Amino acid sequence: MKQQKMVVNKDLQYERSRCTFDPVEVTYFFDGSAEKTRKRRDQEQYFLDDLVLKENLAIKYKSHKELYEDNVQITRNVIHKIRELQRSGKADIDLITNILVERLGTALFEDGTPMLLHYAMFLPAFAGQANSEQQAYWLNRAWAGDVIGTYAQTELGHGTFLRGLETTATYDPETKEFVLNSPTLTSYKWWPGGLGHTANHAIVVAQLYTQGECRGVHLFVVQLRDVETHEPLKGIVIGEIGTKLGMNGVNNGFLGFRDFRIPRENMLMKNSKVLEDGTYVKSTNDKLKYGTMVFIRVRLLRLLLTYLTKAVTIAVRYSVVRRQGQINPDQPEVQILDYATQQYKIFPHIATCFAIKATASWVWNMFYTVQKQLRQANHEKIPELHSLSCCLKAVVSADTAAGIEQLRLSCGGHGYMTASNLPTLYGLATAVCTYEGENTVLLLQTAAYLVKSWKQAMNGEPLPESVKYLNEAAKGVKHRPWSNDLEHLIDAYDAVAAGFVRSAAEHLDRRIRDGVPMEEAWNQTGTELTQCAEAHARVFMVKTFAKAVKQLNSKSEEFRQVMFQLCELYIVYWALRNVGNFLRFSSMQKEHVETLHSRLEYLLTTIRRNAVGIVDGFDFDDHILCSALGAYDGNVYERLFQDAMKNPLNRETVNISFEKYLKPFLKSNL
Repeated sequence: MKQQKMVVNKDLQYERSRCTFDPVEVTYFFDGSAEKTRKRRDQEQYFLDDLVLKENLAIKYKSHKELYEDNVQITRNVIHKIRELQRSGKADIDLITNILVERLGTALFEDGTPMLLHYAMFLPAFAGQANSEQQAYWLNRAWAGDVIGTYAQTELGHGTFLRGLETTATYDPETKEFVLNSPTLTSYKWWPGGLGHTANHAIVVAQLYTQGECRGVHLFVVQLRDVETHEPLKGIVIGEIGTKLGMNGVNNGFLGFRDFRIPRENMLMKNSKVLEDGTYVKSTNDKLKYGTMVFIRVRLLRLLLTYLTKAVTIAVRYSVVRRQGQINPDQPEVQILDYATQQYKIFPHIATCFAIKATASWVWNMFYTVQKQLRQANHEKIPELHSLSCCLKAVVSADTAAGIEQLRLSCGGHGYMTASNLPTLYGLATAVCTYEGENTVLLLQTAAYLVKSWKQAMNGEPLPESVKYLNEAAKGVKHRPWSNDLEHLIDAYDAVAAGFVRSAAEHLDRRIRDGVPMEEAWNQTGTELTQCAEAHARVFMVKTFAKAVKQLNSKSEEFRQVMFQLCELYIVYWALRNVGNFLRFSSMQKEHVETLHSRLEYLLTTIRRNAVGIVDGFDFDDHILCSALGAYDGNVYERLFQDAMKNPLNRETVNISFEKYLKPFLKSNL
């Protein structure tokens, strides 16, 4: 990315001069090719060059109301530019998602945008759940017409547990309408982005009632506001839920229904249907209705990758510029990145970025493969994709949130300042741990798939690729003697995951045999079940990362070497973090732990030389990085001071509170 002319900090200059590989190789790895990099840079510059989109006052000094109103204005300008690209044939859904959600979106909308769910969930829901007639009508209006949408699933009293949702949609065959109601306060929709004051339509997830029976949750498109006046329609109770830890620009809202009627055609009927007389036609596969959620969870991996790559870029650059303390009392203060403890805080998260990238790309490709198969009525891979999307969303979001917090701490007190952008990134990342499926619940959903797969393995049935590691454990194959080579470490991850699955399945079965009801037995085994799902996600990421590295034959030897180091660091780091599990389930013995730790220390030292080059390869323009600590020039202290001078409190040397409160208080003590 082209950076503005500046005087670069001498320590950063030195680090860049001694990098052993060309950082653009990292850029191409993340973008996919040199041509894709060129296209992305052009698109980013197209928006960043527009001065209308830039502001002088930082968002941290705005009220919640001002933040929302300014966000709407910026969103309007961005959408205009998107439509310019569409007219020239240069915009697709991936570009728009990048603009509003991922790399570029985190710069244009530092704390989120109220249009996020329109593009990220409302439109994809039509693509996956609406029939051809509904798609033709609604997508045309939603892309370029008078419809702004959101996706209303979560309620005040229920989130991930979809079967517990209370909003009802009761079919009236006389009028051929659905009647929507919110029977309790807890049934009010709560959290949908853009719902507060932006969206005029929503896809609403509600319990379908027809012919006196509840048919489970289904999707309905509902108009909420008048398209001309934007006033809520009669029977609609709507508003904004208030400020949060992060994402305060998203305009999250609440929504209640009071005998609100919609046409029968407003039920999304690609899979299930309600006929005019009220007859219910069930979907051939119940999992199809969750397609939108799977799509979002897959995309979230890419969003989390954006957050973490920004955070490690900030931490590495700051750690090169910041000098603090002495390793040798006879030498000057050292760069804090020279401390082994600092390297341990930062470098594993650099490796995690590459692991997430490899994983996200693989799962994204799998998602599109499954979509093609669905068009041919092939549902075979849906359970595997659903289980992977659940556990990967849970593990990657937890790793990213914890990683950003550790990276913030690695920047000391300056990392606590919003000028670093680390608190904002943490707020964005930690939100992902609960939205689109609370992480523990998602891990339990994956665990159900794993327990079923274990039983299939024990019966000698064929298994999908992601769970084939269960076969050896089911056959009772003994572990090979321990070796510290990478391939054996990966096998050990297999053993750990299989061991957790076996243990959880056996304990679950034993409780059921002892007379414990299935639901209660599942609850009592819950801790082990979540552990086996997490181990499953970890082994999948390890294998996918290692496979991606092996396929880098066309890259330079120097770049391949760095990638192998990062891959090994990721594998060794998580083995040591979970060393008890490896001692329990693999052939690792306690004497092997010291050797593994020595390998970790060696990898940290080796990666140190290329740390700046690696994060430079993430290719963030300063306007996208939004950090005084992580700017390309490394002028940390000058930028921190400039940011402080934007504080409205510094516009006057004496604040009005002195005359009103402090002076009378001081005089009263005389």
